[in-house]
Amino acid sequence: MPKDALPGLNLCNNAMLRRATRKLGQFYDDVLAPSGLKATQQGLLYQIHVGNEPAMGALAAALVMDLSALGHTLKPLIRDGYLETFADKDDRRIKRVRLTPLGRVKLDEAVKLWEVAQRRFEDLVGKEQAAKLREVLDGIAALDFDLPSASRAIPGKV
Repeated sequence: MPKDALPGLNLCNNAMLRRATRKLGQFYDDVLAPSGLKATQQGLLYQIHVGNEPAMGALAAALVMDLSALGHTLKPLIRDGYLETFADKDDRRIKRVRLTPLGRVKLDEAVKLWEVAQRRFEDLVGKEQAAKLREVLDGIAALDFDLPSASRAIPGKV
């Protein structure tokens, strides 16, 4: 355990995951800074690009976000002209999102920087370990953590 870590952190899965996520997020943000994007924004642009004009609801579900959080995250990317939303041609109630030509240019710029960060991470952790980490995290994201209502009660409380 690093010397600056608090001893209780290693007892909680959530605390350790959040600590590692903050550290890794800061690293990717620093590498992507010349593009003007945060790592989360680059990842979102990429998912929209490979998602072939995804529906907002499907995108939010895939990213384990609610629609309002996704909308909040998309606002600056729409404002800066990288994304646009539009109604689905078959069901106008469904809102879709796509990259603009400017968004494709910005994504290309950011992906080059992302590749630098990705290589550095894999050099430090190992390619195989990095792949295993992604697999484990994907498995965790797929778990159903919903508790039956009776289990939500505080122990000892009626």
